[in-house]
Amino acid sequence: MLAYARRVRLLSLSLFLLCAACGSNDLAPGTLSAPELQRPLSLQANAFEVRWTGGEAPALRIEQGGRTVWESLPGRAFVTAGRGTEKVHESRGLFSVKDALEERCVDQRVTGLGAQGPETVEVTGTLSCREGEVGYSLRFTPVSSRQLGFTLEVKDARYNRVALTQASEEDEGIYGFGEQFSWFDHKGLRVPILVSEQGIGRGAFPITLGANLTAGAGGDGHSTYAAVPHFLTSRLRSLFLENTEVSTFDLREDEHLTVELFSSTMRGRLVTGTTPLELIEEYTAYAGRMRRLPDWMLGGAVVGMQGGTAKVREVLAKLEEKQVPVAAFWLQDWVGQRVTSFGKQLWWNWELDPERYPEWPELVRSLEARDIRVMTYVNPFLADVEGQKPSYRRNLFAEAKERGYLVRTQGDAPYLIQNTSFSAGLVDLTNPEARRWMKDVLRDEVLAVGASGWMADFGEALPYDARLADGDAKAFHNAYPEEWAKLNRELLEEVGREQDVVFFMRSGFTRSPRYSTLFWLGDQMVSWDESDGLKSAVTGLLTGGLSGYSLNHGDIGGYTTIDNPLQNYHRSPELLKRWTELAAFTPVFRTHEGNIPERNAQVYSDEESLVHFARMAKVYRAWEPYRRQLVDEAADTGHPVVRHLFLHYPEDETVRRLRHEEFLVGSELLVTPVLDAGAEEVRVYLPAGPWVHIWSDQEYGDERRGTWITVKAPLGRPAVFHKKGSVVGDAFRARLREDGLR
Repeated sequence: MLAYARRVRLLSLSLFLLCAACGSNDLAPGTLSAPELQRPLSLQANAFEVRWTGGEAPALRIEQGGRTVWESLPGRAFVTAGRGTEKVHESRGLFSVKDALEERCVDQRVTGLGAQGPETVEVTGTLSCREGEVGYSLRFTPVSSRQLGFTLEVKDARYNRVALTQASEEDEGIYGFGEQFSWFDHKGLRVPILVSEQGIGRGAFPITLGANLTAGAGGDGHSTYAAVPHFLTSRLRSLFLENTEVSTFDLREDEHLTVELFSSTMRGRLVTGTTPLELIEEYTAYAGRMRRLPDWMLGGAVVGMQGGTAKVREVLAKLEEKQVPVAAFWLQDWVGQRVTSFGKQLWWNWELDPERYPEWPELVRSLEARDIRVMTYVNPFLADVEGQKPSYRRNLFAEAKERGYLVRTQGDAPYLIQNTSFSAGLVDLTNPEARRWMKDVLRDEVLAVGASGWMADFGEALPYDARLADGDAKAFHNAYPEEWAKLNRELLEEVGREQDVVFFMRSGFTRSPRYSTLFWLGDQMVSWDESDGLKSAVTGLLTGGLSGYSLNHGDIGGYTTIDNPLQNYHRSPELLKRWTELAAFTPVFRTHEGNIPERNAQVYSDEESLVHFARMAKVYRAWEPYRRQLVDEAADTGHPVVRHLFLHYPEDETVRRLRHEEFLVGSELLVTPVLDAGAEEVRVYLPAGPWVHIWSDQEYGDERRGTWITVKAPLGRPAVFHKKGSVVGDAFRARLREDGLR
């Protein structure tokens, strides 16, 4: 049934998946032969045993502690290669790849298996190609007792495609790959790893069709800002790549999966552990773990505002009247605002606009007196404001262009990248002088005006055909968001503010958690949709947490608003309220007005919305002690704050079928948000054990097995449970009582 369901799921979105699938199963394994190695052989690589089965249908198997870490299919090639040329299409930062293979080498011969030094085991042989044979080597070298490094190399660099195939099982769930917004379990799918704008709609009809027709920017089920070549499975097997080139994980077959890479050399690691959380710990030991958020960020709402000084003061007065705990005002239009075809956007010239925010210093001081911080917005693009913006002090685009700090075209001109109604240049982060200059801009123009943090937006749009000061854009594209995060981190360390300032990012790759202080989920539609709306935000939280994105959150209410005579997408008051309830159980509670604020319901739009927002902000505050504990745990172990139930109940098959329906906060709280318009109750799956409903104190569940229940979930009282006997749960309910919320 699982396999059938996966295929139905795949067919339902096949038209959209074809757009970015990076070709078909071109490097599917052929035959495996080894006439020189007929007998079984076993070699030790520290704690790992590399075993060759021999016989007529030989296979390679790697074990550790009696458990199989990796294995090939008997008689089938596990190394394949080819020569190809990819065509990359980009529109508004959305990338898709189509690969044309000119030659395939899918039949493998093993000619040698032996020790290379005290710890390395090497497999050597040849691949049969149209023009003859090409040699390869596959080396395994332990990194630790739970990580086995591997390097697969084709000996002729003309063969710029290499693939590694391992055995899988029909019912083996495969999870991870960074932030994925459409699926949690990817078995039966083909997953491209290419950092990209996620698109508008991502398969939802008719908005995706409209976005594709007007701008080629609709996206599909796997387009994501934060793609990571990493997975773990329900069989507790895990693999990740260290490469930055485009890769694809072909998981469509029941009996095997294939990792394909646009390179002649593949580097990665196999990871072993006895629980999913152990696998995450091992993976994040390499990728990096997110550091603790400062206390000021965790105690209240981060209120996203646009409109200028007077508007901020007006909204602040409303929030104070309702006693809303506020951590910060996030003023993204601090640089001024322009009107484009997409709505209200910013002048991408990173300096304060005193005309939009008169009395800025006084505003910052008055907020600080209330223990409220100010946050702003930046990105690595620079737009030319000459003849466009009424007033400015510095034209940062002109400065960067004159000094040669922008990414270039092959013709050596600044590469101007279309956004909506305007184009912008991108800072070349491979240029040390450009990096220093950009850090100076952030220090002198952002930190200097009193900002305690900022949205560090974008990072996914480096053109595939760009010229860089150092390196190849094809290999650097996925790494660009890592370097953008690293630049921000370096600045904070240089000025001694790394423990106090927070920057949050949407784009990322493997090592982004090492540098980023916080992530957000990017630009969801203001809809209930599972492809690009409220439901997709939950899926993104859960998948990203597997790949080290442990401190993550979303725009309350979504962002992308569409004003179109054929069909509008405007944020309703009900959607805003339900999204607010979801956000109250994430690490950071932050609002966003959206790209067309006047078309959206806002938390301050009316009395009812404001009262609901105040209530949920206080609910968020009520579990603050546990939130701090989980933030510490994330820094120490890489465990995400928001967790799929699989992480704690890996043997429960019902849990494995969940996608966005519910989640855990740490190990103690279980949340089933309302994700459908008009719903006043939800169906909840409770894993084995008694659970306590936080609003009624009623106990549910069975100690021996998981159970389904249906509970009321009126506005302001989302379905939340804690384990019976949980100190965290009892303290949470007590705080809710003290604050008059129960």
